[in-house]
Amino acid sequence: MRGARTLGEGFHRFKGSAHAEVEALHAAAVAGHDVRGATMYVSLEPCNHHGATPPCSEALVAAGLARVVVGALDPNPRTAAGGVARLRDASLEVEVAHDPLAAAIVEDFAVAVTAGRPYVRLKMAASLDGYVAPEPGNYRLTGEPARAFVRDLRAAYDAVLVGAGTLRCDDPLLTVRPPRARRVPYRRIVACGERPPDPAARVFVPVDGYAPTLLLVPARSREAFAPLEAVAEVAYVAAGANGRLDPASALRELRARGIASVLCEGGPALAGSLLSAGLVDRLDWLIAPLTLAGPGALPALAPEAAGRTQVRFERVELLGDDLLVSGRL
Repeated sequence: MRGARTLGEGFHRFKGSAHAEVEALHAAAVAGHDVRGATMYVSLEPCNHHGATPPCSEALVAAGLARVVVGALDPNPRTAAGGVARLRDASLEVEVAHDPLAAAIVEDFAVAVTAGRPYVRLKMAASLDGYVAPEPGNYRLTGEPARAFVRDLRAAYDAVLVGAGTLRCDDPLLTVRPPRARRVPYRRIVACGERPPDPAARVFVPVDGYAPTLLLVPARSREAFAPLEAVAEVAYVAAGANGRLDPASALRELRARGIASVLCEGGPALAGSLLSAGLVDRLDWLIAPLTLAGPGALPALAPEAAGRTQVRFERVELLGDDLLVSGRL
C-alpha cells in the first residue's frame, strides 16, 4: 500500500504455488504500480528459506519496499523469525502485530509443524441431553444445513478419521462430495480396536482419486488384521496400557505419512480417547433439538473422556434447526 491506496493483493493458492507476497507484487506490476517505498501488509511472516518456492523475504527486499507489517510470526522452526530478521538486515522497517486473527489463519499449520502430529478437529453431534442415538445403530440426528457444514469441513482437511464402530453402525463412504473438491488427495482413516471391520464395508471400495483407506491398528493385532491388507493400507502402531490403540502414537504415524490435518468424525469411543489424551485442537459440537434418554441410549462421549476439558468457544450459530458451538481446546 501507499498511503490509503492498495497497489496489489495476493494469497497463497496451494502448496507449490507462489506465496501471497509474490502474488501481491505480481498483481501490482500487472496494474502498472511502482511498489518502491511502499508498505506491505502480510498475515504471516515472510518465509526465509528455500522450499517449494524461493524465499519471500528476498523478493520483498528486491522489490524495494520500505515497510512490512506482519500479522503473526511463522511457527515453522525452519523460519524462526528469520524472515523478519532478513528484512531488518536489509534496512526495511518491520512491525509485528501479533494479531490473534492472523494467528488463527495458520492454527492448523502451527500444530502440524511444532507438535509432531496432525492438527485435529473433532466434530460431534448430540441431542440436548447428550446422546448420539436412542440405541446402537445408524441414527441421523442433524438436518441438512448441519450436514452441509460438515461436508464443507471435510473438504478443508487432509484426512477424515472415524472409529471402527462408526463403520459398523453407519457404513460411510467418507469421500468429499461435489461440488467440493481438493487439489491434494484426501485420505480416509479408520482407528481400530482388536476386532477387524467388515472387508466389504463401503469405505474399502476403490474410488478414483483416493488412496486405499488407511487402518490404524494396535501392533499386537497384526495377525487378525492381515486379511484386510488386501483391501486397505494397514499401519500397525503401539497400543496403550489398556491394550487399545494409543491415540498419540496413531497421530504420529499419520504425520509421518505427510498428513497435516485431520477431521475426526468418530463416535463416542474415539472422541473420548482423543479428548482424554489432550489431542483435540478444535471442537465442533452440533446440538439437535430433541432428547434421546432411554435404557439403550448411547452417550456422546464414552468413559474414556473422563476428566476435565476446557473449551474456549468462538462461534455459536444456528444451522437450520440445529445449534453449532465451536471453539479451541
